[in-house]
Amino acid sequence: MSLIRKSFQKCKNELRPALLTYTVAGDNSKKKSLDILNKISKYADICELGFPHNTPIADGGQIQTSSNRALKNGIKIKDVFNIVKKFKVKNKSKPIILMGYYNMIFQLGENKFLKNCKKAKVDGIIIVDLPYPENKQFAKKCFNNSICFVQLISPTTSASRMRNIIKDSHDMIYYISMLSTTGGKLKVKPSEIFKNYNKIKKISKNKNCVIGFGITEKTISKLKKADGLVVGSALCKEITNSIQKRQNPVTNLGNMVKKLKSKII
Repeated sequence: MSLIRKSFQKCKNELRPALLTYTVAGDNSKKKSLDILNKISKYADICELGFPHNTPIADGGQIQTSSNRALKNGIKIKDVFNIVKKFKVKNKSKPIILMGYYNMIFQLGENKFLKNCKKAKVDGIIIVDLPYPENKQFAKKCFNNSICFVQLISPTTSASRMRNIIKDSHDMIYYISMLSTTGGKLKVKPSEIFKNYNKIKKISKNKNCVIGFGITEKTISKLKKADGLVVGSALCKEITNSIQKRQNPVTNLGNMVKKLKSKII
């Protein structure tokens, strides 16, 4: 059983959703990025780590700002893998998912990228701009390397397409709550989100499905019937606020994730 599946099972046994966090590798420095991961992993069930990218088309202002800071600090792909390696030394049983854009994988080469993932003990991958079915070949490579390729489903995904995506999915499916970039205000009522979410669960049966986009401290408790909930932009915003106030982002994010966890227990 993969660490991702084990994590979801543990949360189900505790009658709560999994809490997934997203931060950008190298924000606001390589060391601080690792320190933040170590701190928030005490409360997060699964950690997503973003590859900084100069054209993050799916991301709103908060994550774009985080990516820009990381790139200005000179973050490279090899640094991202080093952060994961160091994180896994202290957190062997904590799943970590890399999230980014296909261009970086294409430039490095799929096989070399996956080799680096294996060495760093990456548990899963989300590629925002490699949709189904174009991602089938790469997803199969991930599966053969015991890495979960996370398929994305949106509010506009047709029923037939949804069935095909779910059939080819691994341990985790990501449902995008609304048609927006990350960080947008949740404009869809929880009841509307769960209409589509329940369709996914009816088909997916034993596969875990998380909800992301627009989830904050104010909205997270309204969605806790899901298998898992992803909070990203709110954390990136907190890093920005901490820097502006000359406070420690490690401490502030730790407190923030602890509070988020308390909302879904």
